[in-house]
Amino acid sequence: MSTTPPAEVLDLVVVGAGIAGVALADIVQRAGRSVLVLEARDRVGGRLLGHRHGDVRFDLGATWFWPNEPRVQALAARLGLRLHTQYLAGDALFHQPGSAQRIDGNPLDTTSGRFSDSGQDLVESLANELAPQTVRLGAAVHRIAYDESSQRLVVSHGANTTTAAHVALAVPPALAAAKVAFEHELPERLRGLIEATPVWMGAIAKVVAIYPTPFWRAHGLAGAAISHLGPMREIHDMSGPNGSPAALFGFAPGQVGEPTATAEACLAQLVELFGPEAAEPSELVVHDWRAEPWTSPPGVERLTAYQLFGHDLFAQPAFDGRLHWCSTETATEAPGHIEGALAAAERAAHSILDTKAV
Repeated sequence: MSTTPPAEVLDLVVVGAGIAGVALADIVQRAGRSVLVLEARDRVGGRLLGHRHGDVRFDLGATWFWPNEPRVQALAARLGLRLHTQYLAGDALFHQPGSAQRIDGNPLDTTSGRFSDSGQDLVESLANELAPQTVRLGAAVHRIAYDESSQRLVVSHGANTTTAAHVALAVPPALAAAKVAFEHELPERLRGLIEATPVWMGAIAKVVAIYPTPFWRAHGLAGAAISHLGPMREIHDMSGPNGSPAALFGFAPGQVGEPTATAEACLAQLVELFGPEAAEPSELVVHDWRAEPWTSPPGVERLTAYQLFGHDLFAQPAFDGRLHWCSTETATEAPGHIEGALAAAERAAHSILDTKAV
C-alpha cells in the first residue's frame, strides 16, 4: 500500500521581494533556515525601482538615505555599491503664480546619501546572494490559511500552495488587507489597523526629467524648488556624481478621482522654474505609484493616518506568533525609508529565529 509523502514544510515564506522581504530572507537563510520569497511582479525591488536610460538607471522609487541610518549604509558597503551625496550647492526656488522666486541658499535639501546606480541595485545585489530558487517571481499570494492544531500556515499563490511554519508579509499592510484572504480571522483591532495604514509613496507620482547637462548649476541653482501650485510640490537635483548623468526629479501628489499629472504639465512647471533650458529634456518620466497594483490598494489616497506607522501591533506576530509584518510602514525606526524596511526585517527575523526550526 502506497502513501503520499507529506508536503515539505518550510521555515519561512516571505510575501514580497522588496528590500524588506529580501533582507529578511537573507538573515533567516544565513541562520540555516529554509526560505521561499514570493513576488507578484516580474522583478525584485518593490518601491526601489530604477528606470533605464541608456546605460544608467534613475530612481522612480526611493532615492535617499540619511547619515543616521546605519543599516542601509552597512548593507551598501557589504554589497560594494557605489554611493554619492546629494548635491546641495546653490539657491533654491519658490514657485508662485506666473513666476519663480529665488531663495538665498538651499533650505530644502539636507545632507543625504544616494545610490550612484539605482536603489534597485541594493535589492538585486542582495537577492543575488540568496540560495538559488529562493525568490519566485510572478507568484501573487491570494490566500493564507492557518491551522491552529499544527501551527502551520498554507500560502496559496496562483494554483500552487506552500506550507510554512512562519509567514512574513513584506508588503504594505493595506495592500495585504486588499489582496490576501486570511482563512483564520485576524483579530479585529489588527484588521482595522492594516486597512487604515497608509502606503508610503502610494499616492505619489514621481517625475524624473533627464537632461544632457545640469544646466541649473551654471546659474547658481541647487535644482531644489518648492511649489504650492503643482503638479510637482517639490523638486530636487537627481544628478549622478559630479553632475553626470544630469536630472531633476519631483513629487506630484495624487488626489482622489484626479488623473495622473501629465508630462506636459510637469514640463511646463520646470520651464517656469528653471527657464527655457528646461524645455528639452532627453526624457521625462512620470511614474504614478497609485497605478502599481502590487504596491497600492484602490483608494490609497484616502489613507492618511501616518501616525499608524510603527504601531505596536505590528511588532506582535499574529496566528500564535506565526504571521509577521515587515514592510517599512511597520517599523518604529525610520518608517517609510529604506532604513525602516531593514529595521522591520531585523525585527521579524529575530522573532522567527527565536522559534524552534521546523
